[in-house]
Amino acid sequence: MSPSTFPAAAFTLGPALLFAPADRPERFAKAVQRADAVILDLEDAVAPQAKAGARENMRASALDPATTVVRINALETAEAALDLAAVAQSPYTTIMVAKAADPRAIAALTEFQVVALCESAAGILAAPELARTPNVVALMWGAEDLVASLGGTSSRFVSGTRAGQYRAVAMQARSQLLLAAGAAGKAAIDSIYADFADLAGLAEEAEDAVASGFGAKACIHPAQIAVVRGAFQPSQAEVDAAKELLAAASAAGTGVFAHQGNMVDGPILLHARETLRRAGNAG
Repeated sequence: MSPSTFPAAAFTLGPALLFAPADRPERFAKAVQRADAVILDLEDAVAPQAKAGARENMRASALDPATTVVRINALETAEAALDLAAVAQSPYTTIMVAKAADPRAIAALTEFQVVALCESAAGILAAPELARTPNVVALMWGAEDLVASLGGTSSRFVSGTRAGQYRAVAMQARSQLLLAAGAAGKAAIDSIYADFADLAGLAEEAEDAVASGFGAKACIHPAQIAVVRGAFQPSQAEVDAAKELLAAASAAGTGVFAHQGNMVDGPILLHARETLRRAGNAG
């Protein structure tokens, strides 16, 4: 299978993607029931001594390949070759490559659709080229590994009025990845929210992800699924407002018109159509 087999819009999973450690097969079925797609994790969630068993669990699993992604270890590690060999013996064709930074190495993975996980300074800077790689169907970013690659200690403020918010470098990386994905017509996946007990903070971040243009958000705990789905699901008031605006545009019959005290043009109408698209997908 060549990279050209994969269309730019092939990745339609979401909005809530749930990581499931591949060394915990008893969690697979529950993850499938709760999330829109499952990411079977062979990388960070699995201890070194458990990786061989995790690969066997992944290979023996029988999840729907259309809604399953396998996260493999960074390509420069010895584990990656073992991961790729195991995935090739499974029904799964979509992989997430941890610490992606080399577009040529990603392009060489011609048997797979690839979610490029950019979680280093090099990966973020390579995001535009990674997004243009034919077999890449989505980009995701990771905050903590990114900051660690810079010699930092935390991607978020830990105290004060900004506690829990991303630091400037993390926000820049997030924005750069979103722009790179959008310019190439690929999906962008927002990073995980590590404090799984803080559902209010997750809701705020997920709502920002939706408004900014991310197509999905990754989760690390089942309790986060409903919050992420809720953020991506427009309210009835938002749906009604979008329909009313589009109806007013049709009646106006002009490029620019006034509606409820605001000037409305093409981009505003696109926002309204996106609201209805998300409502239709969730419905």
